[in-house]
Amino acid sequence: MSAPAPGDVRPTVVTVSDLLIVEDDDLIARSLARALTAAGHHVAVAGSVAEAEPHLTRVDLVLCDLGLPDGDGLDLIVRVTAERPGVPVIALTARAEEADVVAGLTSGAVDYVTKPFRLAELEARIAAHLRQAATLSGTRRADVVLRVGDLTVDCGARRVLVADHEVELRPREFDLLARLASDAGRVVRREEIMRDVWDEHWWGSTKTLDVHVNAVRRKLGEAAGAPSRITAVRGVGYRLEDG
Repeated sequence: MSAPAPGDVRPTVVTVSDLLIVEDDDLIARSLARALTAAGHHVAVAGSVAEAEPHLTRVDLVLCDLGLPDGDGLDLIVRVTAERPGVPVIALTARAEEADVVAGLTSGAVDYVTKPFRLAELEARIAAHLRQAATLSGTRRADVVLRVGDLTVDCGARRVLVADHEVELRPREFDLLARLASDAGRVVRREEIMRDVWDEHWWGSTKTLDVHVNAVRRKLGEAAGAPSRITAVRGVGYRLEDG
């Protein structure tokens, strides 16, 4: 990798990493908490939805198991992403079927990690999502409004309108649509989207991108198989049509 040019110094993003582990397997929870504390994070542990509740207003990232004794982790993920849209949630579960992965991502999770997991990889993913969350919160511009046909993306208000009808998107879905709208009519490569919407250090499957694109299409009122504002260019990326 070449050194940055003089004056081209990238900002350093510092995050206050208060993490919440929602996991009913005490051995996994304690082992993970020790490791993440040793890595410099402040960690709280909850074994159920009820135990997690007091922590939800003061965390920077949540690791959430899906099988909890008093509820489904998917419901907790939906709640966190609705009430704390800037807080990334990573689903941490033994459910590995494709349908489970899709359900986890469409519920609002930014990542899906199956057990057993590699601790070093999980720590890297946590760091990447914390950096991305901090960068997004610090770089949103309130004066940017993108208009593409009958679609309006108000970046400051984080609102999307289709022909004056407001569409509710999850935080990552909004960021994805805003990224495509910023280059409407141009193909945005998958790698660019993953870098700008997720994180430049993302190394997981880009299938999460396809899941989010499909969710955005559906919420824009587009039926499966019908013509879409978002065109997939096979092997390259996606284009938001400007006409």
